[in-house]
Amino acid sequence: MLKNKYIPTAEFYSQIIDSLQDYSIFTLDNDFIINSWSSGSTKIFGYETDEVIGEPFDIIFTEQDLSTGIPKREIEVALKEGRATDNRWHITKDKNLFYAYGLVFPLIGMEGEMLGYVKILRDLTERKQSEDAIRNYIKELEELNTHKESVLAILSHDLRSPLSSIIGTTKYLKDNHQKMKPEAVQEMLDLLYKSSNDELVMLDYLVEWARIKYASDTFSPSKIKLTDYINKVFDTLNESASINTINLHHEIQEDTAVFADGKMLISIIQNIVSNAIRHTEKGGDITVSAKTQDDKIIVQVKDTGIGMSKEILDKLFTPQMKTLSETRKKNKGAGIGLLLVKGFLEKNGGEIWVESIEGEGSSFYFTLPIEKPIYKIGSSDEIMFDESA
Repeated sequence: MLKNKYIPTAEFYSQIIDSLQDYSIFTLDNDFIINSWSSGSTKIFGYETDEVIGEPFDIIFTEQDLSTGIPKREIEVALKEGRATDNRWHITKDKNLFYAYGLVFPLIGMEGEMLGYVKILRDLTERKQSEDAIRNYIKELEELNTHKESVLAILSHDLRSPLSSIIGTTKYLKDNHQKMKPEAVQEMLDLLYKSSNDELVMLDYLVEWARIKYASDTFSPSKIKLTDYINKVFDTLNESASINTINLHHEIQEDTAVFADGKMLISIIQNIVSNAIRHTEKGGDITVSAKTQDDKIIVQVKDTGIGMSKEILDKLFTPQMKTLSETRKKNKGAGIGLLLVKGFLEKNGGEIWVESIEGEGSSFYFTLPIEKPIYKIGSSDEIMFDESA
């Protein structure tokens, strides 16, 4: 007696695919146009079936991946190796980003003909965020340790040595001022006053620097108007610039805004402009300008000063005791001020770099986000494909 054998139908397989709500499964024709769309795809991407059928494969990729040819590369690998896999960010109908494991492979007919492609995605956003949180926590611990060692080195070397000199000079003055000439006494008092002020500036820098790492509760970023903060800094530094007939001006539109902590932004601009004043000769110019690039503002502080050598540029943001000691002697504490700037910018999701020509001047560039960052795309961290997800 023959047993009845059940042969699965296309509808049966379709029901199985639609039951996989944690996966997006869809197909493309040979022109990379979407021609089928599972209910899991709707859940993950937000597009209803009738909204996405007939749309190009590109619709699920970020602008960055489109600009670097990722969709085309996926297809080429799938054709060459039979499948292509990756972990990357994708974009939903509402322009939200999510992180997904992806697989694409050719769809071959019964007679070997090329029918199109199958794309499978699994949302790994929560897992990615957890991994990033752990990675960032480890990085912060490492940075805290590095900064702790740097601060201790500066306290023991860059502050202790000058203070010993101040104490020695004060003792000499205390023991000998009655038999010294008034001009000599005045000269030593001037030296003590200058040295003490230099130490106070250094200590202020260290306190601010430590605040970046140890007082995260003070960090309060918001959408702020860039020109308001530039004008505040100019008001503070105008007298210092005027003494040397240095012209301070900016070329930034009034409606230019950034997403940053206001107190940190003041410190960033003030440190960079102060350094520019310090290294610009009489009659020079310092110009602040800004331009928009993608989702960030690039600010340029350009001076007509003495410029810097490549050797100085390479060490400018390096937190090493020897480097800080040397830059402090030459540039009156600029080394620590720029480390402070770098730390504040990194805290606000920005970065800093410098271009300089000796004898012609320098341009400091820094970036800040325009809006509150959601996810960081294109991280320098290499994320390996994980099929066990």
